[in-house]
Amino acid sequence: MLQKKAVGRGGAARKYDLLTILGTYALSQDRGLQRQTLRLICLITARYNWQLDQLSVGQEEIARLWSVDPRTVKREMAAFRNRAWLVEKRAAARGRVTLYGLGIARILEDTRACWERVGPDLVERLAPDTPAAQTGPSDAKIIPFPQGVNEAPPADGTLWGEVSRLLYAEDASMFRAWLAGLRAVGEGDLLVLEAAGSFQARYIETHMKRRIELALAHVAPGLGLAIRAATPR
Repeated sequence: MLQKKAVGRGGAARKYDLLTILGTYALSQDRGLQRQTLRLICLITARYNWQLDQLSVGQEEIARLWSVDPRTVKREMAAFRNRAWLVEKRAAARGRVTLYGLGIARILEDTRACWERVGPDLVERLAPDTPAAQTGPSDAKIIPFPQGVNEAPPADGTLWGEVSRLLYAEDASMFRAWLAGLRAVGEGDLLVLEAAGSFQARYIETHMKRRIELALAHVAPGLGLAIRAATPR
């Protein structure tokens, strides 16, 4: 959802999403990377033009903003270029500072492991349109979740169908983000739910299994529950 330019309908939310994941990423790193990422957040907030994807500011101004000397600015800006978090669009010339764009796709890739710490709503917004979700390796941590599920699951007479309706009634947004794509593959002494990937399966196992078990107990008391990732075909 975060495209090259975070503008247009929903643009404000996408800006906040980008700043949020940068902040969350920073807080998971050592002090050096925390400070470096905070400096980029400050620079984006103060001087980045979201509409034009342009960051054009002189080193002396950056030094004042960061409370550092120009040598530190040169070092940090080079680090951002090397990480592809900043992309040089026009080199500096006499009377003209370097023009940068923001490497949003790379920032998303590098911070991806932190998204679930913010919440499933952010994961749902960011996952479908990121390059990693579209073309990444088969074990990528972020998967595209089902979109457009705006109605309660149908009463189809199946055990998982009844459990799904209870879970949807309890928290529709959570159900849409994480549970709508689960597939029931066993209904003997154990209800087995398959997720599309290992990340989704682990997340549900850790954070939502108890909630599913409580709903299952209303429909089929005594029945066990297992959650696993679908086997690649």
